[in-house]
Amino acid sequence: MRIEHIALNVADPLSTGRWYVENLGFTVKRRVMEAPWAQFLADDAGSMLEIYGNEQVPVPDYAAADPMIFHIALLSRDMPSDVARLKAAGATVVSEPKELSNGDEMAMLRDPWGIPLQLINRAEPMV
Repeated sequence: MRIEHIALNVADPLSTGRWYVENLGFTVKRRVMEAPWAQFLADDAGSMLEIYGNEQVPVPDYAAADPMIFHIALLSRDMPSDVARLKAAGATVVSEPKELSNGDEMAMLRDPWGIPLQLINRAEPMV
C-alpha cells in the first residue's frame, strides 16, 4: 500500500488549486470542471493532493487550527527565498525559518486560505 492522494475540502477549489500550481510547482493530473471542482495536483515525485469543494460537508476552518494539528510539508532547498516568494504570492508567515536541534531547517506558513504549509529542509533527507 502507498498513499495515492490526500484530499482537502476548500471553499474556493479553483483558486486554491491554481495557487498551488503557480506557487508550489504542482502539476494538474486530473481536473473536474463542475461541482465539486476536484483537482488532483502532483508534485514532481508523484505525491498528490486533491483540492475540491464539497458543499454537502463543512469546510474545515484551516486558519483557526494550530499548524501542528495538520499541515502540508514541502521540501525547500532555499528557505529564505521560498518564504519571501510565497509571502509575495499571498501566504502568511506563522513562524520564520529556524534551525531545529536535529539540524533540520523549518518555517511555517499559511496559504491565502489559511491552510498550513510547513517548509522543511532536512539535514538528512528522508525521501
